[in-house]
Amino acid sequence: MPTVVHDFDWPDRVLIGTIGEPGSRSFYLQVKDGRRVVSVLLEKEQSALLAMHVEQILDELMGAGNPFGIPADPSAELIDRAPLDPVDEQFRTGTIGLGWDPTTAQVVLQLLSEAELDEPTDSDEEVPEEAVVIRMPVGAARAFARGTRAVVAAGRPSCPRCGLPVDPHGHTCPDSTVFGDTP
Repeated sequence: MPTVVHDFDWPDRVLIGTIGEPGSRSFYLQVKDGRRVVSVLLEKEQSALLAMHVEQILDELMGAGNPFGIPADPSAELIDRAPLDPVDEQFRTGTIGLGWDPTTAQVVLQLLSEAELDEPTDSDEEVPEEAVVIRMPVGAARAFARGTRAVVAAGRPSCPRCGLPVDPHGHTCPDSTVFGDTP
């Protein structure tokens, strides 16, 4: 069965946002072009790594003489802080590809659907694989990375001793016995 590809070239909006409270948030990459909106589910770690690798690509290109005019910092108006549009999950992200197209000076992002090998179905109908391909200009890519990092960091605060997330209900630090404290 062929892969269904949702292709976005110079989209109006690309962002990662969340639904839910810190500690139980769901992360979505949402891309919009006109009235067409696609939302795909990601893990928090995937979101963080994606932002880091987008910035690495842009920083490497800047270090090579910056022939594409890549900004060191995104324009404030390019960072999308608005909430997600209503989410209709297209698929759960499995594999993520990231690249650079020097002919158009765009960062190319590809998200592939997660294989559903462990989920038996009641029908013989095959579920097609899906992909979202996004091409972003350098300023939008820098803003996407910066906005994504802010979303990831907006979760639960980290414990100053062990670095694990602190829940709203409290935290039993595994390092407390090292410091002679009692939980």
